[in-house]
Amino acid sequence: QVQLVESGGRLVQAGGSLNLSCAVSGRAFSTYATGWFRQAPGKEREFVAGITWSAGVTYYGDSVKGRFTISRDNAKNTVYLVMNNLKPEDTAVYYCAAGAAGSRSPGEYLYWGQGTQVTVSS
Repeated sequence: QVQLVESGGRLVQAGGSLNLSCAVSGRAFSTYATGWFRQAPGKEREFVAGITWSAGVTYYGDSVKGRFTISRDNAKNTVYLVMNNLKPEDTAVYYCAAGAAGSRSPGEYLYWGQGTQVTVSS
């Protein structure tokens, strides 16, 4: 089992920045990649960014490339998502998840956090 706990979501104005954190724990969690997804009301869950624990390889969804940065702190077992130049369309519940390295499909992620709400006002 892998446990993930997100934090950092809040209301922010368009053009602003926000940092999300995902604390990861459990057995063999580092054998999985950690990804960030988001889901807005009425929309499908969307891949945002992912990172592998060992090599720190990163990969991003097209809608956030150049604005969001994912990183990890191995000593703290925490994955971060730095979000810059936020837009109202970034409003969603953001989830972190553990799953197959390199995958952008929610179906290939086995463990999920509870999510944290990010709201971007115009």
